[in-house]
Amino acid sequence: MSEKIKIGISIGDVNGIGLEIIIKTLADSPIYDYCIPIVYGHTKVASFYRRTTNVEDLNFFVINHPSEVTGKKDHKKPNMINCWEEDVKIEPGVVNPAVGKYSFMSLERATTDLINGDIDALVTAPINKDTIQSDQFNFPGHTEYLQERAGAGESLMFLVSDTLRVGVVTGHIPLAKVAESITTEKILAKLKLMDSSLRNDFWIRKPRIAVLGLNPHASDNGLIGNEEQTTIIPAIEEARNNNILAFGPYAADGFFANGTYLQFDAVLAMYHDQGLIPFKQIAFESGVNFTAGLNFVRTSPDHGTAYDIAGKNLASEISFREAIFTAIHIVKHRRETMELNENPLVFTKLSRDRD
Repeated sequence: MSEKIKIGISIGDVNGIGLEIIIKTLADSPIYDYCIPIVYGHTKVASFYRRTTNVEDLNFFVINHPSEVTGKKDHKKPNMINCWEEDVKIEPGVVNPAVGKYSFMSLERATTDLINGDIDALVTAPINKDTIQSDQFNFPGHTEYLQERAGAGESLMFLVSDTLRVGVVTGHIPLAKVAESITTEKILAKLKLMDSSLRNDFWIRKPRIAVLGLNPHASDNGLIGNEEQTTIIPAIEEARNNNILAFGPYAADGFFANGTYLQFDAVLAMYHDQGLIPFKQIAFESGVNFTAGLNFVRTSPDHGTAYDIAGKNLASEISFREAIFTAIHIVKHRRETMELNENPLVFTKLSRDRD
């Protein structure tokens, strides 16, 4: 049996840059030394984007189920599972509600195989969060959908790179609802998920986590709002009582501007833009979105459908490639953690080596 990790790939919006960055990534032959990629989409759509990217020699090996690639150690071609039969009208850069269903068909099939253990991880290309909406998909984004499919009570949107890791307490919700959605219990739950992920997924033995404030200047001791005193500080104190090395709250602007984030293994932001704007500014090319707290591994690039450059052969595949390798590393770390939990002395030595 092959020891390579099977990476399922959902194609996202067919009119966006998803298949372009997938094809550019899979045209890089060394990737097959580390994983077996399985794309969930359709060969006809892939053929269209092969032509726009001038990667004509990349041919997909069509399969019906991930088990068909088991044992193919020398297999150097990407695999494709056709998720529909009809022809799709492809219009790069066009927002078309009619093609949203194909994003969902790809995601649903890949997620089902992931839950069943037929693939080891899922890497998702960007969807249009509006056109994908239907009776089957009524979620703000990938994270919420996958959390429900996993049957998890909580998850963490975790943006990771070599220099910065940022999680958020509240995700895809209106800004007007952020303050009322933040509770001490919710912050503590996210800190527990982040701490666990840093230990088990990234092998950091004693992770240090910075917590950002909600208000400007982290409220200046209550002069600008009181959420820091009534909600955030109690969560940090309770986290420390649970042996989580949490610090803060820090004022978000100065924290990123003066490089304080470099002193920590991860940062917990209160809301989406507070964390993602600085992350994308600092690590846009190499950043990866990881859904922590689930019993399976899912990553994605940290950008969207980029309709403005779709079909023009201008999209960079760097973030998508990093998403694949991040998924590979996390799967390996989780496997090793499960094996080493039976021998704590070995686990302690190996995790110290990776600090």
